[in-house]
Amino acid sequence: MAGDATGLPRYRTGDPDLDAAVAALVEQAGGAKDPDLVFEIVVTALRLARDGATRGDLKIANGALKEMRYAFSVFAPYRAARKASIFGSARTRPDDPLYEQTRRFAAAIAEAGWMVVTGAGPGIMTAGIEGAGADRAFGVSIRLPFETFASEHMIDDPKLVNFRYFFTRKLSFVKESDAFVLLPGGFGTLDEAFETLTLIQTGKAQPAPIVLLDVPGGTYWERWGEFVEAELEARGYLSSTDLSLVKVTDDVEAAMAEVTGFYVSYHSLRMVGRDLVLRVRHAPDTAELADLNRRFGDIVRSGEIRVSEALPEEVADDDVPDLTRLVFHFDRRSFSRLREMIDAINAPHR
Repeated sequence: MAGDATGLPRYRTGDPDLDAAVAALVEQAGGAKDPDLVFEIVVTALRLARDGATRGDLKIANGALKEMRYAFSVFAPYRAARKASIFGSARTRPDDPLYEQTRRFAAAIAEAGWMVVTGAGPGIMTAGIEGAGADRAFGVSIRLPFETFASEHMIDDPKLVNFRYFFTRKLSFVKESDAFVLLPGGFGTLDEAFETLTLIQTGKAQPAPIVLLDVPGGTYWERWGEFVEAELEARGYLSSTDLSLVKVTDDVEAAMAEVTGFYVSYHSLRMVGRDLVLRVRHAPDTAELADLNRRFGDIVRSGEIRVSEALPEEVADDDVPDLTRLVFHFDRRSFSRLREMIDAINAPHR
């Protein structure tokens, strides 16, 4: 267990005997790949008790941790599969063109080898499950006092997770998904749209394609865009590049191209020290690298964008070490510009 001279993490109960007992318990339980983090989780529970947390506070902490644990275990066998979350109204009827549009997109993305994640309820959620097929779908359900519906396609499916808390449910959507496709809907859909945009805009979530999908002739996302431009961008509440985070379309093929094209070269990223490391499938040639430095030098705090093999920290973690890296000192604030850079990396291969 990594830590200071005692061998324990710095985050402790404050009682050396109790800390030693927790460490022994973690060791006795066995099987922990990261015993230091398991130690700290146990310590947090004990410190909540010592803080005099109310029963209500403890119930929230306990419930949230149990929900996250179960959700992690459900998604774990499928981590290698790309997944697209599909959001939209639970009130969309099967005879609404939006229902069929959702089915068409879900079927197309499943055919491309992806899986879908929906809320497992009626409307757009059921359309997504129908299109993808239950074997390629996850249901991330929320228990509501006025709605207990679960899609018949997901009943008794081990990939169905029922949540009590919206925040743990949203964590699963964002953490497990590689793309987000939103159909028209109510407050919940708009909440998912704005929260996903906020998380990616601020770097709290990994870069990912966000598609706002309507049907031909639909005005929902068109008017949403007009509002955002007139009331947010024009007032300076957004940067001029933030809308590059979304793609508004009424065409399933265009939605597919946006989602799958995002990963045609770009694979993933991580921070290593002060450097941002972009893992890519196709190394840029000399001219392409020079163009990236010319166009995106504004987000590089010092030095240049350079091509690299896997860094030692990545090799130690066996973190896709075979891929080429683009490494630079990122300013850690220009995430919509980073999205534009990813688009530029992908462009020669789309």
